Amino acid sequence: MKKGEDYIGLTVSFLCHDGEGNVFLSKRSVNCRDEHGRWDCGGGGIEFGHTAEETVRKEILEEYGSESLEIEFLGYRDVFREQNGKPTHWMSLDFSVRIDRAQAHNAEPHKFDEVGWFKKGALPEPTHSQWPMFLEKYGERLGM
Repeated sequence: MKKGEDYIGLTVSFLCHDGEGNVFLSKRSVNCRDEHGRWDCGGGGIEFGHTAEETVRKEILEEYGSESLEIEFLGYRDVFREQNGKPTHWMSLDFSVRIDRAQAHNAEPHKFDEVGWFKKGALPEPTHSQWPMFLEKYGERLGM
């Protein structure tokens, strides 16, 4: 059985920021599951026995090489999509996380073609298909 396809997948999504109006995004490579060449915030599946916050900290350290300085839970989203002609359903627990600009880098170059800091009002294109939903739900709260 495959999570997200045969049963609801549980994931965390996190928007990393520096507390000064900048966000850290990654451009997905062909080695990612989907959305190749699109800019995205970070995320990862929650594994059995791990809390959501433990998963956020682990994924940020793995993906961006940075410790999580402040973690704020934003809410959740049901994410309905289609992958390879098959409907998928994920439940995303969403977070805003302050990280250290000096530590942040591409710690998984096999997964990300690029990473970078961007002003909240000047995000790169194209973005992940779920960005509009994320911004609609949290944009005002995040100053975006």
